[in-house]
Amino acid sequence: MYMNKTRRAHRGAAALGLSVAALAAGVTTAAGPAAAGPRTAPAPAPACSAAYRIEQKLSTGTTWRMCWRYEAKSGLVLEDVSYQPPGEPKPIKVLNSAKIAQIHVPYDDGTNEYNDVTDYNFGSGLVNLAPAECPGGTIKTVKVPEAFDPAHPNVKGLCTTTRSRGHAYRMQADTGNKVYQAQGKDLLVYTVNKVGWYEYMTEWRFSDDGTLNMNVGATGSLSPFDYDAGDGRGWPIGKGARSYATSHSHNVFWRLDFGLDGSSKTKVEQYDSKVSAPASGQRGPTAKTTRTAVTKELAGDAATMRWWRVVSTAGKNKDGHARSYEFVPGATTKYSGRPFTKHDLYVTEYNKCEQYASNNPLNCGTGHGKSVEKWVNGQTLTHPVLWVNVGFHHIARDEDQQPMPVHWQGFSLAPRDVTAMNPLTPAALANQNGQVEPR
Repeated sequence: MYMNKTRRAHRGAAALGLSVAALAAGVTTAAGPAAAGPRTAPAPAPACSAAYRIEQKLSTGTTWRMCWRYEAKSGLVLEDVSYQPPGEPKPIKVLNSAKIAQIHVPYDDGTNEYNDVTDYNFGSGLVNLAPAECPGGTIKTVKVPEAFDPAHPNVKGLCTTTRSRGHAYRMQADTGNKVYQAQGKDLLVYTVNKVGWYEYMTEWRFSDDGTLNMNVGATGSLSPFDYDAGDGRGWPIGKGARSYATSHSHNVFWRLDFGLDGSSKTKVEQYDSKVSAPASGQRGPTAKTTRTAVTKELAGDAATMRWWRVVSTAGKNKDGHARSYEFVPGATTKYSGRPFTKHDLYVTEYNKCEQYASNNPLNCGTGHGKSVEKWVNGQTLTHPVLWVNVGFHHIARDEDQQPMPVHWQGFSLAPRDVTAMNPLTPAALANQNGQVEPR
C-alpha cells in the first residue's frame, strides 16, 4: 500500500471535474498572481505583490526575479521568471510559468499505480520547514488550499536561500601566472510535500550564469505495507529474506511555458549530430550537425548527440544573436508502461486547459484527451509549451532505511546566446569576444 488509508480517502475525494473557468477563478489556487497565459509585451519586473515576489541579487552580481503562487495539485508554481546578469540594463524574461505537472508512480507488480499530483493533491501535503532546513535563507508562509490539516492551512513551507556550487570558471593566462577563477552562486527555491510515506523535495535552482535546474528528490520512508514482493519484483530489506520491498517507478513531469524577452511566440529547434568514419586522406572521423525547425507539435526522445532549444523571436544579445535556452536532460529511466511516459519531451501548442501531464482533471470539452501524448496532434506551434518527463526506477536497498536517502531526478535549462559573453567575465577579459589576439 502506497498511501495510508486516511490520505487515500482524503485525496480520492478531491474534485476531478473542475472547469477552466473554475481554475481561472482560483478555486484550487492559493491567493497570488493569476495563472500566466499568452504574453507578448516585455515585463521588466514581476507582476505580483511583494508577498508573492522572490527577488535575489547574488554576490556575483546576477539578479533573479519571479512570482510564486501555490495550488492544491502541483504545489509551488513559479511565474514571470527573469534573469539579469551583470552588464544587462534590464531583466531578461525567461519563463511565463513553470511547475510540476505530474508524479506518476506505478508499482512493478501491477497492483498499484498512482498519479500523485492530480489524484492525491500533491500540493496539499506541504510540510513545515525548520530554520535549519533553509540555512541562511527565508521561510515563507504558504496558505495551502485543500490542506490535509484543514485546521492549520498556513504552513511555513517555502524556502528561498543561496548556495555556492563550486567553480563557475577557471582559466590560467597564456603569459605570467595570472589565474582567473570565480565561485558560482545559486538562488535555491524549494518546498517539501508529503505523499503517503514519501516526502518529495521540489527544488528550483537559478544560477548566476543563467542556468536553471529543476529537480525532485524523494526521501522519507519505504512503505511498510509494500514488503510483500516475494515474486521477484522486489528486494529483500532487513534481516534474512522476509521483507521484500516492491520495486516501482517515479515518473516526474514538468510543464514549462516560455516567455523569452517578454514574448510567448518562441520557436523550438532540434539539433542532431552524426559522426562518420574518416574518409580517405582525413586524420580522424568527421561530425556534421543538422538543425530541424520544430514547427508542429512534437513527442521527442533524447538520443546520442541530440538536443533542443527554445529560441526568442523578440530579442537578441549584444552580438546580434537570438537568445535561446537549451534543454539539458538529466539521467532518466524511461517507463514504457503508459503512452504518456514513452517520450522524454513533449512540445504542445498552448492551451490553458492542458495543465497536467496525465489524468488532467480539467473539463476541456468532449473528446479532449486527458494526457499529454494525446495533445500532440499536429497543431502548428505559435506558443509552444514544453513537457519534460524524467523517470527513476526505484529498486530498494538496505540503505533506504531509515530514513531513506534522497534520490534526485531532474534536468537543466542552459542559456545559449542569452548574453554576448560569459555573464561572469572579469573586466580584464571583457574585450576578448570573438577573434582576439592571444593572451
